[in-house]
Amino acid sequence: MVNQLKEQILAFGHENVLATHPTTLMITKDKELSKQGDCIIAVGANKAVSDLNSEFKQRLRYGNAKMVMLIEVDGLVEQVTAYGSADLDFSSSVDMVVRKSVFASERTLAIRADKAAVDLSRLFVEKLRDPKQHVKITLILS
Repeated sequence: MVNQLKEQILAFGHENVLATHPTTLMITKDKELSKQGDCIIAVGANKAVSDLNSEFKQRLRYGNAKMVMLIEVDGLVEQVTAYGSADLDFSSSVDMVVRKSVFASERTLAIRADKAAVDLSRLFVEKLRDPKQHVKITLILS
């Protein structure tokens, strides 16, 4: 069995979190968020895709690599499962995007996800609208 790799990202909620995008969800280092950013679920993150451990990124480049993303806010947890791709380059120093599609850009963390921003519970999203709210994201590769 291959050893499990984990990454942890810390971020914050924002009053403009909408979480209505049907195919993506995004975490950003940016501290501000406009209402156009309907896929963004957390801001002020301490990591973007370029900041992830090199072994973690290398493992995600295998097409069959399965990643579980646990998003925790105020005692609630949402789980998103997605997959790696040889097309990932992890060069964005600002964002990380999980996509339902197979599209890969410099911001893409994983593809073929089972959830996008719109699929998160609305109670969960309500908590993400509090700028003082701490958001803990754990990425697990097994």
